[in-house]
Amino acid sequence: MKVAVLMGGNSEERDVSLASGAQVARALRRAGHQVVAVDTTRGVLERGEEERLLRAGVAPEAPDPEAVDLLDTGDTTTLTRDPRIGEAAVVFVALHGGAGEDGTVQALLDLAGISYAGSGRIGCTLAMDKDVTKRLLRHAGIPTPDWFVGRRSPEEVVERLGLPVVVKPAGGGSTLGLTLVRRSEELDEAVALAERYEGPLMYERFVEGRELTVAVLGQDALPVGEIRPVHEIFDYECKYQPGMAEEIFPADLPAESAERLQELALRAHRTLRLRDFSRVDFLLDGEGRPWCLEANALPGMSAASLVPKAAAAAGLSFPELCDRIVRLALARRRGPERVAP
Repeated sequence: MKVAVLMGGNSEERDVSLASGAQVARALRRAGHQVVAVDTTRGVLERGEEERLLRAGVAPEAPDPEAVDLLDTGDTTTLTRDPRIGEAAVVFVALHGGAGEDGTVQALLDLAGISYAGSGRIGCTLAMDKDVTKRLLRHAGIPTPDWFVGRRSPEEVVERLGLPVVVKPAGGGSTLGLTLVRRSEELDEAVALAERYEGPLMYERFVEGRELTVAVLGQDALPVGEIRPVHEIFDYECKYQPGMAEEIFPADLPAESAERLQELALRAHRTLRLRDFSRVDFLLDGEGRPWCLEANALPGMSAASLVPKAAAAAGLSFPELCDRIVRLALARRRGPERVAP
């Protein structure tokens, strides 16, 4: 099958996307597909450039938001005019953040009649806005920590949510712009950082507990994973640098707790209109209660990312996982027939 892999873009998560896309392209080739890799800011990549990206990995620090804004995005309609993309049976969207994950690119592909793997424009839009996500989760009966958006005085924040409190942008991902604030005098600095990134400012009640994640593939929840970061929170460095977090699949949980988390993840996936694959993140408090933090419409897809690790725990290699995702998209284009496992 001919598959085009979209990566890069001009969001603060560009480096993560390039790492994901390069590894997805290699995995799909190993699964027997013909692949063209496309950086949406630069065009089709030669194999030598792909190999360089595979060696480079993700830098310890995220790109500066102002520097990323200066990237030349060019004419985005070239995505739909390049014959190598138009000839592909499926486009694998390996973009993170910005226009690649907020539904913009998905809407463009929809308008062009191009089939693509991953969540559609509505699911991406809903999942990208953490305020909207949490409203929908709560409406669906999925526990999520209390929150509010918009600037508030330190006194009001402490009164409504207590300390410690999480301050973060309501858009974007990879914990960019997020601060765990333990003292009220730290709030102003945390607010200034969050406001450099996408979406309105959000304050969220901090839940002390175990960090857990559940990947969804098709209509199935994969084994629950636990994340034990070196830092106090699972920040950008811990997510993408070797040795900065212990990621355990499957998590050491009672069967009842694992099944409950999987059920909540599937409910969140469906509530937010996600499809093909996603990742839903939780905290499990000291009393064993799960709290859903967010859902990722296009989670990281490097071989070392959480979704591939969950798939491996379910017996799927990385090439098999990528192959399964593009076949889900192909089946959707052809109609409601089932994709063979």
